[in-house]
Amino acid sequence: MNRIIRVLIVDDSAYVRKVVREMLSYSPHLEVVGAARDGREALELVESLQPDVVTSDLMMPELDGIGFVREQMRRRALPIVMMSSQDENSAETLAALDAGAVDFVQKPTALATEKIFEVRSELIEKIKMAAEVRLDHLHLIPELRQIAESADVTSEPYKNRYDAIVIGVSTGGPQALRYLIPQLPANFPVPLAIVLHMPIGYTSMYAEKLNEISQIEVREAKQGDEMFAGRALLAPAGKHLSFKRRAEGKVTAHLSLQPLDTQHRPAVDVLFQSAAEIFGSRTLAVIMTGMGADGRLGAAWIKARNGTVFAESEETCVVYGMPGAIVEAGLSDKIIRLDRMGQALLEVA
Repeated sequence: MNRIIRVLIVDDSAYVRKVVREMLSYSPHLEVVGAARDGREALELVESLQPDVVTSDLMMPELDGIGFVREQMRRRALPIVMMSSQDENSAETLAALDAGAVDFVQKPTALATEKIFEVRSELIEKIKMAAEVRLDHLHLIPELRQIAESADVTSEPYKNRYDAIVIGVSTGGPQALRYLIPQLPANFPVPLAIVLHMPIGYTSMYAEKLNEISQIEVREAKQGDEMFAGRALLAPAGKHLSFKRRAEGKVTAHLSLQPLDTQHRPAVDVLFQSAAEIFGSRTLAVIMTGMGADGRLGAAWIKARNGTVFAESEETCVVYGMPGAIVEAGLSDKIIRLDRMGQALLEVA
């Protein structure tokens, strides 16, 4: 990366504004161009300073983080990375993502200690990622969701081709899954397992929210949960999700800290490799929007066992990293726009 990324910091705490500024100074690619005390001041500074990326607190006076994201996205699409404390309601963070924020970083609880610097590398990397987001796509998913509410997604006679659908997704994933999963009917014949890169403490609430708007059951995976039609298991943040086949033939979820040498936990690669080993050619993998290449090695395992891999099209990805890595490696059987992914799953299930 050669260009300098201009960053606006938004937080009602003068201490946090100071610390975030110091954290970002460690990267030669980032320049803090201003700081705002609340969402209302942030809206004004965005207009005058024209930052490339904004970091925003959630709980602020005058106009909070969610209100700021909604209003800023209404005015002009802009990459916003939320910073939320562990003791804040995770529902608020998810609401900010739903409003258009591209990602979030979890602040340590003890802001008055050096622990806040633990998030420095993560914050810097997520700001760099946010600067690469395609701005026209930040409005895309809410627009697609409105279309989906009135669309007639119809199922063909089910083909009994697959025993499992495994999905890997990261940046932009919360919004993409909220668009895709509610399109699956209650009688969808294939169980699903999902890895979504998300910090610890948020996947349970996210699964609950997704379950509320979906016809199939969506739940955060627990050890021993059975895989069956009409259910989607979401890997809990901090643990890998894989599968075990019992003696009687049932397949259940297995949660583990191992392997420890992955960039993410849960990792898409771990889920995909396990699916290849358990379900073989009757595996359908779907890799969607996200930064990096998690899922590429797992997709190779699936293809080696004659399974199928779908990749989300660059046209609809917020970040084309993970699907792009699959496509470049020649591992994708189909490249599908997000607004056509639901119908594609129905046609092959």
